[in-house]
Amino acid sequence: MNIAETSAFAVGSDGELGALYEGLEAAELQPLWTITEELLTPTPRPAAVPWLWTFSTMKPLAREAIRLVPVGRGGERRVLALRNPGLGGRPYAVGTLWGALQCLGPREVAPAHRHTPGAVRFVLEGEGVWTTVDGDACVMRPGDLILTPSMQWHDHTNSGDQEMFWFDGLDLPMVQAMDGVFFERWPGPGESQPRPAERNASAARRVEGPRYTDDAVTGPLSPQPSQLLIYRWPETAAELERRGRKSDDPLVTIEYTNPRTGSSVLPTMACALHRVRGHSQAVRRAGNAVYVVFSGQGASVIDGQRFSWRPGDMFVVPSWSAVEHIATQADLFVLSDEPVLRALGIARRQVLPEPQQVTGEFHRSPRSGEGEIR
Repeated sequence: MNIAETSAFAVGSDGELGALYEGLEAAELQPLWTITEELLTPTPRPAAVPWLWTFSTMKPLAREAIRLVPVGRGGERRVLALRNPGLGGRPYAVGTLWGALQCLGPREVAPAHRHTPGAVRFVLEGEGVWTTVDGDACVMRPGDLILTPSMQWHDHTNSGDQEMFWFDGLDLPMVQAMDGVFFERWPGPGESQPRPAERNASAARRVEGPRYTDDAVTGPLSPQPSQLLIYRWPETAAELERRGRKSDDPLVTIEYTNPRTGSSVLPTMACALHRVRGHSQAVRRAGNAVYVVFSGQGASVIDGQRFSWRPGDMFVVPSWSAVEHIATQADLFVLSDEPVLRALGIARRQVLPEPQQVTGEFHRSPRSGEGEIR
């Protein structure tokens, strides 16, 4: 809103208004009446846009990075961050979540460090790797979810002869927005934590309570992360099958939970698995989400744009974007910021009565790898 627009309801002259605005500018003050519609929008207006990154594009680039870029101090990790085109070049998948493809070559070790942003790993391909989290060596296999809670030491070791690829998800943009990022490198000796005598200690401990729920939206809130650091794919798949037999719904959803509290696995991020077996209803949710295709192929319609996907592909659904999924059978890992919205009492969900009308299709150029909506 400019001076001419405010003059219609202002009492003073244009000259007096101009002097007022100059004084406000000099004092680093902003008149709310000029920006109300920008700040208090009827619905969320995320800067991030719906987007998809294909595994067929990312994997060859990751393999080339394994050949050319050593893992070690300085770079710390060989990670290809998802950069949303709507975020002005920032390396974030959506406004509140970091998403990336991390790769580790044969016999490599990524050094130990820790940071305030929490992290999750969802394994796509490979064997022979473990992530040591505060002394617990968590063996990684395809479909497994491994947690790295805030400020816990972690490093990655590949003892095998093949490369491994996994999805990295962090709350880094959220923590950075709160000016809460701290980072430390392992003080030694060496660059990694001592190799523990046993592995998978958190999984071996008896942890009471369920590890999955079909509805954590109204579940309890907890600032404590799960002490169970590994959620194995065979157990997850069995839970999906069990719940799927009880329902004819085209979308079966389970959320990984903290067994002791029933809350989300991390205070700031929720992890879920969708089994798509038909055409799901279109749903809007407040908050952002990153999807990772684990198995099957299909498509998702996000705000009228159709995104076709295959195993290893990653795509994002920004806040309050309508999304529906179509597949014969496919499994999608989902990372969201929903625990924060739940804690603040601003979580919101809306089911659309009809499927969306498709107004565009996402295409990827085989030569450039750049995506576009047509």
